[in-house]
Amino acid sequence: MQKRRLSALEIVYLSFGFLGIQMGFALQNANASRILQNFGADVHQLSWFWLIAPIMGLIVQPLVGHYSDNTWTRFGRRKPYFLVGAILASVGLVLLPQADLFIAFLPALWVGTGMLMIMDASFNISMEPFRAFVADILNDEQRTVGFTTQTVLIGIGAVVGSWLPYVLAEYFGVDNRADEGSVPLNLILSFVFGAAVLIITILVTVFTIREYSPEEVNKIEKAKANKFDEIEEEEEQEKAKLTDIFTDFVKMPATMKQLSWVQFFSWFGLFGMWVFSTPAIAQHFYGLPHTDSSSEAFNDAGDWVGLLFGLYNLVSIPVALSLGYISKMVGRKRTHMISLVIGGLSFISIYFMPDKYWLILPMIGIGIAWASILSMPYAILAGAINPKKMGVYMGIFNFFIVLPQILNGIIGGPMVKYIYGDQAIFSLVASGVSMIIAALLVTRVKDVDDVVTT
Repeated sequence: MQKRRLSALEIVYLSFGFLGIQMGFALQNANASRILQNFGADVHQLSWFWLIAPIMGLIVQPLVGHYSDNTWTRFGRRKPYFLVGAILASVGLVLLPQADLFIAFLPALWVGTGMLMIMDASFNISMEPFRAFVADILNDEQRTVGFTTQTVLIGIGAVVGSWLPYVLAEYFGVDNRADEGSVPLNLILSFVFGAAVLIITILVTVFTIREYSPEEVNKIEKAKANKFDEIEEEEEQEKAKLTDIFTDFVKMPATMKQLSWVQFFSWFGLFGMWVFSTPAIAQHFYGLPHTDSSSEAFNDAGDWVGLLFGLYNLVSIPVALSLGYISKMVGRKRTHMISLVIGGLSFISIYFMPDKYWLILPMIGIGIAWASILSMPYAILAGAINPKKMGVYMGIFNFFIVLPQILNGIIGGPMVKYIYGDQAIFSLVASGVSMIIAALLVTRVKDVDDVVTT
């Protein structure tokens, strides 16, 4: 049995929930530090709060992947997980900026941190089964298009989420000021709107795309048995155990091991950008001392960084649309390698830009790399994975996204202080070097079913 071919609209519906998930992520990434500071967090503690996200991914995604591989309900295989995750994430989105409502019971910072943890765990509950869901449904020929479509929707969600608070304040007159210890109304409304979009987009996917039944999956697996000898070796009646995650980790396909190093250096670089861009640009382009974190100029730098982040996400949308066609001509590996080189050189070039307006150019290059990072590795990986293990391997693959972020979160601050002389701009240069290393490692990856049109 072969997987059916989806129409272009069905491919959009298939990944539509990613728009809502990424909108929630963007709201969190752009505003969580600001919200926690409003509730009393010290600026030197913020990097530790940022560690919540990768730690949640490290714990949650493999577990959810394992159980979603082995869950069959009348509601589907993957759908129950990303629907429940979306509901819980929406609760966190609504309550995070309103944590001060609970000060009669707990300090707002504690409540806010708890909501941040719930959001991160819930996003991961939704994200991993969603990636496996896309791989479950699409055939080999459409897989690259599917993951690039996913990247387009992620880009749209990220742009809307990044710019929504600014738009509400500047164009709709929503107040962006608040009393000490509270969060501005434009942020509160943005998070509520993000929660609603998350639920709606997930429901679109749930109600428009049918999952394959267990019987259909078995037929599909048998048709691919020549690629995955272990399918025939497994006893079908033996129930999968949670401890199988560790066995699966040891037995990772060669392609997955090769991609893991690419992912490690790619995401090490990205995390450096997310954490250090504001102080780097404030110091390097606004001439501020590293101790300045509250002046009007520093806030202007932060606003500019937000616009730049929205820009690279915006650039990723048309790039993602073209990646499928480019990869057919030059191959997925070469496409990803070139994209990472462009991204790495763009990071390094930030140091040499004459003023903040020139930063638009490196953001275009970073947007190209971002589009490829969100699609090409998954398109390559899906062809090398046993279909029975799609969920758990997608979860394990997430290790190599969260581990470099945890490492950067731990050592990034000390490196800025003790190695870079408090000049955060060198963290962005290091991000560029890391991404070029990732590009070089792509050459070692074996794409088992890449098709190049000559």
